[in-house]
Parts: sequence; structure tokens; C-alpha cells
Amino acid sequence: MALAKEIMGISLVEKSSVISSSKVFLNPNFYQKENQLCVNRQFQGRRNLRTRRVLRQSPMAAISENLIKVVPEKAVKFKVRAVVTVRNKNKEDLKETIVKHLDAFTDKFGRNVSLELISTDIDPNTKGPKKSNQAVLKDWSKKSNLKTERVNYTAEFVVDSNFGTPGAITVTNKHQQEFFLESITIEGFACGPVHFPCNSWVQSKKDHPGKRIFFSNQQPYLPNETPAGLKSLRERELRDLRGDGTGVRKLSDRVYDYDIYNDLGNPDKGIDFARPKLGGSNNVPYPRRCRTGRAPTDTDMSAESRVEKPKPLYVPRDEQFEESKMNAFRTGRLKAVLHNLIPSLMASISTNNHDFKGFSDIDSLYSKGLLLKLGLQDEMLKKLPLPKVVSSIQEGDLLKYDTPKILSKDRFAWLRDDEFARQAIAGVNPVNIERLQVFPPVSKLDPEIYGTQESALKEEHILGHLNGMTVQEALDANRLYIVDYHDVYLPFLDRINALDGRKAYATRTIFFLSDLGTLKPIAIELSLPQTGPSSRSKRVVTPPVDATGNWMWQLAKAHVCSNDAGVHQLVNHWLRTHACLEPFILAAHRQLSAMHPIYKLLDPHMRYTLEINALARQSLISADGVIEACFTPGRYCMEMSAAAYKNLWRFDLEGLPADLIRRGMAVPDPTQPHGLKLLIEDYPYAADGLMIWAAIEGWVRSYVNHYYPDSAQVCNDRELQAWYAESINVGHADLRNEEWWPTLATPEDLISILTTLIWLASAQHASLNFGQYPYGGYVPNRPPLMRRLIPDENDPEYAVFHDDPQKYFFSALPSLLQATKFMAVVDTLSTHSPDEEYIGDRHQPSTWTGDAEIVEAFYDFSSEIRRIEKEIDDRNADTRLRNRCGAGVLPYELLAPSSGPGVTCRGVPNSVSI
Repeated sequence: MALAKEIMGISLVEKSSVISSSKVFLNPNFYQKENQLCVNRQFQGRRNLRTRRVLRQSPMAAISENLIKVVPEKAVKFKVRAVVTVRNKNKEDLKETIVKHLDAFTDKFGRNVSLELISTDIDPNTKGPKKSNQAVLKDWSKKSNLKTERVNYTAEFVVDSNFGTPGAITVTNKHQQEFFLESITIEGFACGPVHFPCNSWVQSKKDHPGKRIFFSNQQPYLPNETPAGLKSLRERELRDLRGDGTGVRKLSDRVYDYDIYNDLGNPDKGIDFARPKLGGSNNVPYPRRCRTGRAPTDTDMSAESRVEKPKPLYVPRDEQFEESKMNAFRTGRLKAVLHNLIPSLMASISTNNHDFKGFSDIDSLYSKGLLLKLGLQDEMLKKLPLPKVVSSIQEGDLLKYDTPKILSKDRFAWLRDDEFARQAIAGVNPVNIERLQVFPPVSKLDPEIYGTQESALKEEHILGHLNGMTVQEALDANRLYIVDYHDVYLPFLDRINALDGRKAYATRTIFFLSDLGTLKPIAIELSLPQTGPSSRSKRVVTPPVDATGNWMWQLAKAHVCSNDAGVHQLVNHWLRTHACLEPFILAAHRQLSAMHPIYKLLDPHMRYTLEINALARQSLISADGVIEACFTPGRYCMEMSAAAYKNLWRFDLEGLPADLIRRGMAVPDPTQPHGLKLLIEDYPYAADGLMIWAAIEGWVRSYVNHYYPDSAQVCNDRELQAWYAESINVGHADLRNEEWWPTLATPEDLISILTTLIWLASAQHASLNFGQYPYGGYVPNRPPLMRRLIPDENDPEYAVFHDDPQKYFFSALPSLLQATKFMAVVDTLSTHSPDEEYIGDRHQPSTWTGDAEIVEAFYDFSSEIRRIEKEIDDRNADTRLRNRCGAGVLPYELLAPSSGPGVTCRGVPNSVSI
């Protein structure tokens, strides 16, 4: 019977003297290959034959065949053990502590946590999955007071020898309080330990009566490969996640559904707080967001009622920040509140708008803090509501801002034209520069609506800056480039300029590529809406020749930067890497099982996105939120974002190579390493980004080709096809009929789609997010809004400008209150979270055991990321090629400087992120 026990997995320690020296039964490969020998009833008739074959192939060939006869023909009961890892909260409020103690007490009387194992096989009697008995977690009451981060509990199951391989486990929580289930490991089966990575909140049965289902990580299964015993559970889990599209969602729910953006305004507070609905049948196309089901407002039945801070906004429970992330978020929010507190108090106490008087005022934000060097002397402290608290904070330097990296090497680099041009290709928004193909540039706006939009740019404006070339020669030689915000801003300018304290142009900036391979700005066109047939709505500013012209030029560049800041935040950052990804994430949870290989590939890149987007709707992009307060478009911010979605966004051009070709920054060239030739060799975003793109694509290609060897596998995968179809037809319903959507019919199609999604969620997001404070933290370098237009010689303000152009320049920048609010936000956005994940990190825990081929491909990808990181670092050290000022170009944003190696998976900062 000792050998029978070995085969049944009852004891790997107790051995009879006959087989005490055998190692074959301790070999994991043996159990993996021959697990069915002891657990599958349908092969009972061939058991002796198969056992003989195994023993003949093993080193124990000398074992007598008579020994095999001790294996019983009937099913044998045996025990297996579950080790359940629960993660404790570091901090609990009073209510949680009381309920925790109550659960510990009632656990002794049957209100406990129970588990049930599910086999991959079908029970021939019930025609359903084979199930174990219910097993209860032991010692919950004894271990409930442990303060460790993780607590391990055990449970024991009794199963038959023909149970098969465990493929799923259900968990029932009869306590009053939810708990975070990290993992479950089943020990005692002949196949070896079976792992269930859970990483999920398990709700109380009173909140969610159904059992929670978790699948093992033995390997991913395509839908048609799902073991018979798991098919019904796979379908049931997806049905639960989809919900029925009705009702108000509770914070404990795990339901993923769609809705339009109808919760940005609050019409109950007044007409000034009403905002248009985005998405749906209102002719304002926009991606869908996660549905919450809240009741409508009292004054507008089509608008969803608001949930204001500090009350949380619904996202599915497992999408909410984990504790370490939430703690970092709260710390960042506290810092942001403090950085806004003093300017707000100053504004309320004094009638002065507190404009910056000069560069020293701005510098003092980093060196002296907000209190003592900006007018708040001791007598002012006495007027503050909490002087002791504020003064103690001041002593701890919490009201000082970190010095932005743009100032770290050269405080006046931002004033120079070469730095202004460098940021167009290596700054926080390096994705709008295009090769100029026609001069003068042409608008695509409808002339019947906006009038004839002929450019004011003429050859005489730029001819003297082309190194002796004609304009046509410069175009043909790929030497002229443009950052064009004319069509983005012009439709909104009348309304923007009617806002209090907001003045803007629609700008175009022309750059010339010098013989040294660097860009220089040579002309800026400033456009306003036409007010009549003879209206001077456009003007051109060129590099200065005198002091007055210098300040005129600086003001023009500031307006360009203000345009750039708005497009960066509202279009490139929020729309492209947050809002447009949300439908793909919702569809992935609704249509792809946790067992699906594509779900496992995407899962790390979907983390936190729904929570961040919900927080953005609550505080940042909402009516009177931070974005409206800080950026030029004001209350029209999200309408501008929606216009860009309608007119500019195309999924097929969101990948890096396609985007570079679309903008004319590269041309296809099979002789080049990545199949592209950059027309500006020193284009850090593109040069560094293409290496990252290629690494991601290589990893995705290895992964997809492993699971989808041919097109039939792709076309016949009903979950995969449902995910992609729903992402387009429901998540992007307003653009679903566009012809540019890629098809999903071949492995190559799938590789392209997945590479684009992962690029957007990781490297693209990081490049647009983590450099915000290094550049934007110094407001003159990147003002988020402007308050004054540039005066013409015939304007009454021109005399004021001419008498003191520096004073006029600072009066046109954001006020102290606006500047510090913006600085606080971008400081928070640019900070890495302590639980940041990095693609390519060798220490990143695997979400499934995987086979050797996939694991090896991931390690190859990891090594490639590190090689790229080193190459970027080495190239950045070569200052002969790039005159960097220390600001965060792509390597700084992509490759986290202190949190660890690799590219950020989600690129999530430690606060609300847009």
C-alpha cells in the first residue's frame, strides 16, 4: 500500500522499505506526465500497461511488476491541503476593527470562510464538474489579530483518487467584512502543487450571495481548449462581470459596463456648471466610460448626478487602488492641497491678484517656499485660520516646490530658441511636430463655417532663416517642420477669449532643420477668428532684432506653449492614453476569461486605469475642476478633447511607426533597424521610442504565435473576437463605422492591435505623463494658460507693453494662484507610485506557470529592455549629439529613474492621473 499512497499523493514522505530509495515518484516531471495514472477513472483499464511503460523508461526499471499490483482498482479517498494567503490592511478605521473582531468571534460558530475544489473533469454521475467537499479555513479567530502584512490559513479537502486535476476553486465568505485574497496553493496532488493567483477582494455573502470563482495558473486556455469541467464556470464568471446593465452600482460590485460622459457637469448648481454630454446620439462623439448607474440630476434627466470628494466614485472593486497606492495618492493629495492652501488664502485676504513681479518671485517657490517670500510675513500668519499648523508645515519645507529639472543645469535655457525647439522633439509633448509639406500651411476647417482660413505666413517671413535655400528647396530637402494648433483651437477661440482672464490664439510654429541637425524656430503665426471682411485676424512674429522685439517673441512662444500644454493634456495624454483605452479594458473584463492568454497578457497594463479615469471625472476634467481652472480652454476643455476624437483620432495610426509616418517624421526604409528612417536623426522621442516599440512587438509576436499558429485559431476564438468587436461597436460606438478600424483575422492583425494597446498604456503614457513637472513645474517655460494677447502698435495696451515689457510678460502668465495650482497638479502626476510595475522586470511575478517557450520569450524581452535602457543612458551621456538641459526627455520618462528598471506598465503616478 505504500506505493499506492505514493501514487495517490497521500504521502511523499512516508515510504515503504521497498521504494525508499526511489526518486522517480518525487520527480515533478513524472507527476506532470503521469498524473492521469492515479486520478483519471476513464483510463482504469489501461493503468497497469501505462505503469509498466513508465517504469521501463525510468531509472527504477528493476522494480518488479508484481509491486504494481498493489495499486487498488477502486477509488481511494485522500486528503489535500490548501494554503490560503490573505493580505492584511496596514491601517484600519474603528468600524473595520470592530467588525474584524466580530468576524473572529462568529467564525467559531460557523460564519466562516469555506472553499470548494473544482476538477477539470466532468463527473459521470452528475454530468457536471467534479467537486470536493466544502473545506473551512482554520484558525481565523486565532490569527485575526496578527499585524503582519500577510497571513496564511489552511484548509483540508478529502477527494477521490479519480478527482482529476484541480482547475478552479470557489470561495464563500460568511463574515461581515470583505478580505483581500492574494493566493491559494493546493498541496497533495500527484501532479504537484496547484497555484491559484487571486489578488481580489472577496465580498461577504450578505453583499454577494454567489461563490467567487478563481482559476488555477497551470496554463492559459483558449475557449475551445477549456477543460470540460471548467466550461460552465468560465461562462458564469464572465456573465457575472458583465452584469445586466441596470441598477446603481455598489462599491463592492465587480460589474463592468458602459456609459457616456454625462457626469462631468452639475446643472443642479447652476447653468455655469452644466456641461455637454459626450458620446451617444448627441452628435458629440466620445469613447465610453465605466457605467455607475447613478440617479439623474434634478434639473437635467439626461445628466448623471455627481459624487463629490471625498466620497468615492464607483469602479469595479478590484480596479480600486490597493492600500499602498492609496496611501501614496493621499500623500500626494495632501501635498497638492498644501501647495494650494496658502495662495488661496492670500487671494481671499488680499484684493491683489498676486501676479509674479519677476523671476525672483518664481524662484522663491523653490528656495523659500510660499509663506515668507511672497508677502506672508509674521503679521500675515496671524490672520490665517491655522497659524500653528501652517507654520510647522513651513518649518518642515512641505510648502516648498522641488526645483524642476529644466532649471537644474541652466536657469535660462528655457528662454533660448534652441531649447524651445528641442522640447518639440524631446519634451513632454513630442508627438505634435510634423514635417511641413506645403507652404504656406493649409487649414482643413470648413470655410462655410469658419471663413477662408488662408495662412498669413509668407515666404519673406522665413526666407532669411533658410541658410540660403529657397522655400521650395527647404521643403524638398525635408528641412521645414511645423507644430500646428490652428485647426484645434480656432473653432473655440471666440468662447475662450470671452472667459474672464483667458486669452489665446490659434498658433502655428515653423522650424528649420539646421546643418547641425538641430531645429530652430523661424516664425510663429497667431490667429484669431475673423470678425469682418477686413479684420486683421492673423499676424506673424519672427525672431527678434531688438529688445522690444525680443519680448514680443517671448510672448509669442509663451502662447505657443500654452496651446501645446492644452493639446498635450486634453488630447495626447487624457484622450489617447486614458479615455480611448477604457473601452478596450471594459471589454477585456467582460469578454475575455481570466484563463484566456490574451487577458493574461493585457492584465498588467490595465491596472488602475479605470480608477484613475473615474478620479479624473470627479476632480480634474469635471466642471470647475483642476483642468478647467488651469488650462486655457477653461470650461470648453472637454469639448475640445471631443473634437479631437472626432476629427483626429484613429486607432490604426496610434502605433508609433504609423504615427511617425503620418506626421512625415519618418519614411519606410527596410534597411534601417526598425524599418523606418527618421528625417530628424536627433529626435529622442522617436529614436528611443522605436527601440521600446520593437521590444514590445517582439514579445507580443512570440506570445501570439505560440497560442495562435494560424489564422483559423484567431477567427475561431469567440472570446477574442467578442472582445475586439465590443471594444469598437460599443466602447467606440460613435466611430464604429469608420473604415480605418483594423480587422482581426490573422495572427499578424492581433500582434499589431495588442502591440498598439500595450504601447499606449505603457511607453506612450509614460512619455506624456512623467515629464510634466520637470518641464511644467517652471511656469514661464510652459504656461498652461495666458491672460493677455500680444498688443499691436495700434492697441491702447501697446504703450504699457513698450514701457515695461517684462512686467507685461509676467502679467500675461498665470497668476500666483493659478500657477501654484497647476504646479501642484503636475508635481503629483509626475511622481511614481511605490507599487509601480515595469514591463521587462525579471522579478515581476508571473500570472501563470506558463511553459518554457513563453517564459524564455519573456526573459528575452526583459533582457532587451535592459539593453535598450543602457543604450539610451549611454547616448544621453554624449552631449556632443544632444545639448540637454537635464529635463526629462523620453529616457527619463520611460525608464523610471529610481523605482526600478524597465518601462512602466501602466505609467500610473501616485495620484489622480490624466
